[in-house]
Amino acid sequence: MAPMALLPESLSEVEQRELMEDLNYLNMAEIRGFCKQHSIPYSIWIRSEDQGRVKTRDEDRKGVVLNRIRHYLKTGSVLEATCFPANVVCFDESRKRVKASDRLFYGQYDPKSDRMIALLRQLTGGRFQHGAIARILAREFWSKGIAPTYREYAAEWLIAKEQHKRPNPEWAFLSDRAEGKGTTKWKELRKRKARKVLRVLKRLEQQSTLDAPEQQHKKAFNRAGSRG
Repeated sequence: MAPMALLPESLSEVEQRELMEDLNYLNMAEIRGFCKQHSIPYSIWIRSEDQGRVKTRDEDRKGVVLNRIRHYLKTGSVLEATCFPANVVCFDESRKRVKASDRLFYGQYDPKSDRMIALLRQLTGGRFQHGAIARILAREFWSKGIAPTYREYAAEWLIAKEQHKRPNPEWAFLSDRAEGKGTTKWKELRKRKARKVLRVLKRLEQQSTLDAPEQQHKKAFNRAGSRG
């Protein structure tokens, strides 16, 4: 059976845009719940040396998973999970002395490592901070099959830090605050928006289930007509 988008024509463009934007107010527990219902991946996988796939304990960042949900709502198809290739994965203990020319592998990025943090701060003129930008950048490298040297990673971190002027939309609280929206009762606002989003998603799922047989009948009728 061909995939069917959940977004129906009954939702106006304004309503669809509001739904897509308000997905940012879901927390990760709510996001995982929807993903589990629809087999949308949110865990990170790695390739082993024999090209098998191994599920890690890490999860994709919120923005990546929300983009998968948006794609699913628009197309009915599920994007593949994040899977880092074997050449960027290493769980060996890091060297006691880390050099700028050493490579940064998945499995060795450790924000608790004083040696690693000290090196990255040295390479960035004391500016490096572990945080969302650092994690996102590392995963972008690994997703491309690249284990950068610490020098390369530090240089790209400086660029990413400079370019990051506003919070990402999925960081809903920080994004609202940056836009000057009131955040005094933000927790209540988040819960209210999340409940509305989940209600709409539930209604779309029910409608999709009802519409599926009719859509299949129409396709079969059209195929029969084209043969005639």
